[in-house]
Amino acid sequence: MQNNHEREVIIERRGTAGIIRLNRPKALNSLTLGMVRMIDAALDEFADDDGVASVVVTGEGDRGFCAGGDIRALHESGRSGSELAETFWREEFTLNHRIASYAKPYVALMDGITMGGGVGLSAHGRHRIVTERTRLAMPETGIGYFPDVGATWLLPRMPGETGTWAGLTGQELNAADAIYAGLADFEIPSSRLPDVIDALARLPVGSSPVACEALLKHVAGKATESRLQVVRPLIDHAFCFDRVEEVLEALAADEGEFAAKTRKTLQMRSPTSLKLTLRLLREGRQSVNLAACLNRELGACMQILKSADFYEGVRAAVIDKDRNPKWSPSTIEAVNAEVLAPFFKPADRPLAL
Repeated sequence: MQNNHEREVIIERRGTAGIIRLNRPKALNSLTLGMVRMIDAALDEFADDDGVASVVVTGEGDRGFCAGGDIRALHESGRSGSELAETFWREEFTLNHRIASYAKPYVALMDGITMGGGVGLSAHGRHRIVTERTRLAMPETGIGYFPDVGATWLLPRMPGETGTWAGLTGQELNAADAIYAGLADFEIPSSRLPDVIDALARLPVGSSPVACEALLKHVAGKATESRLQVVRPLIDHAFCFDRVEEVLEALAADEGEFAAKTRKTLQMRSPTSLKLTLRLLREGRQSVNLAACLNRELGACMQILKSADFYEGVRAAVIDKDRNPKWSPSTIEAVNAEVLAPFFKPADRPLAL
């Protein structure tokens, strides 16, 4: 039998709180297929347990809540032609959808790095806690991928064009930014997270999400000012366009430091990923629900496995770590409708949501 140190997810009860602890701290708690399945099974168990008033999801270690999916495993699956990548995405996306509609209070402690799949485990939840250590991002365009886990539903609903900026650049948000963006609810010092869990462990059985929110609000301090809110007028002006070329032109016409840095960041990202992401975000803005976005993302995932940029991006970021990907096509102008069309072909089997 595995002890707690060996398990990728630790499931436990503390008072009336059901606790899910992601336990791959050396890998910043990045998600494997086994972890997705263990989290889902725990949600089943806690949903059926009348003694559980709330569910708390947290990450072990002091560096991160969850850095995303295990992209090295996805890379290897795509290269070998195994079914792991598709199975992972199907089950992960189904879990994201379940979290968004979970009946009992679901509390995510987004302490430290919260990126990619970590955003999927937290931002869809009812109660999202950030700390002074939170670094939240969807950095997928930097590895030849795109913001998934329902991000094409979440990001278009951020204020103005801030979600477009976040999805295209992959830049990090701090705690105040995440709250302003609508991806988190309360900022609580990391030193007080044990107090939060203790308080939740005393939450009466049958408590409503409103009661849970009141408890968390009582513990939370006053949020600091959001940097994102300050630069939002600049973001809204440059990222309101439906073509990446126009975004870059607007940034080039702005002589400010923020615009110059943002343009330089975009020029380092995969051109295909930028155009794919912008279109997915625009379609997500028009979508009627999260399920529609997740199914659209799954179709794009199937094509990603055939995309040179994904393998090159993961190679440069994770395998060789030279941080020097060679994108193909290498320019924004070369990514035309013909290149993008396969990404919008629906998956052979839609998600059962």
